[in-house]
Amino acid sequence: MSTFVLVPGFWLGAWAWDEVAAPLRAAGHEVHPVSLPGLAERAGEQGDFGLEEHIAELTGLLVREDLWDVVLVAHSGACAPVGGAADRMPERIRRVVHLDSGPLADGSSVYDVWQPDFRAEADATAVDGRLPMPSWEYLAAHGSSIEGLDRAALERIRARVTPQPVGAYRDVLRLTGAGAALPQALVSCSFPLDQVRALIASGHPWFAGMGRPNWELRELPTGHWPMFSRPADTAAVLAELAAI
Repeated sequence: MSTFVLVPGFWLGAWAWDEVAAPLRAAGHEVHPVSLPGLAERAGEQGDFGLEEHIAELTGLLVREDLWDVVLVAHSGACAPVGGAADRMPERIRRVVHLDSGPLADGSSVYDVWQPDFRAEADATAVDGRLPMPSWEYLAAHGSSIEGLDRAALERIRARVTPQPVGAYRDVLRLTGAGAALPQALVSCSFPLDQVRALIASGHPWFAGMGRPNWELRELPTGHWPMFSRPADTAAVLAELAAI
């Protein structure tokens, strides 16, 4: 059996993993869904929470719960804190899984990989150091597909999201390289694997590293939010990757 730490993307909390965690636990796995500082039930916490605080939350969880041989899962923008935690405590990690996400390079931020108009919109709409979630239509138009989610599901999710701390996407990730050799995996939901492989072959800076021997590639066709649109299948592919 495996130990999973599930880190949600922007605006979400541990609740986002409910329908993924249930089948994993039913199969005997240990599962730790995370709400990062300033989000979900922690939205009322005071402070300017940035990337460093989010990394510290994950490394603190590993130590506090004495977790080893962990499958560390990053959905979307959680790539930044997950990458930082894996770099700081690689000895505790079995595999890093990027769920419709990808690794950030040293010296970069999530903000850097956003489209210029998305960055401008975020700058204009952030309030008191927090970014409200844009409309579903706006997100879909900027690459975060809502395929597999009907209007009722979108409304249920929208009712629970909380604004994202600005520092979590503006702060630069600093890596030592200590976690570079860890087994990694991509579960691609928004892009067909043929397209991913073409980007790897072309040397695209965001994808080139995924061609290395320590990477596994999987496809789960759906939108950008697979924990809501295909939760049972998300759990199954995570369990499969943990078993490798």
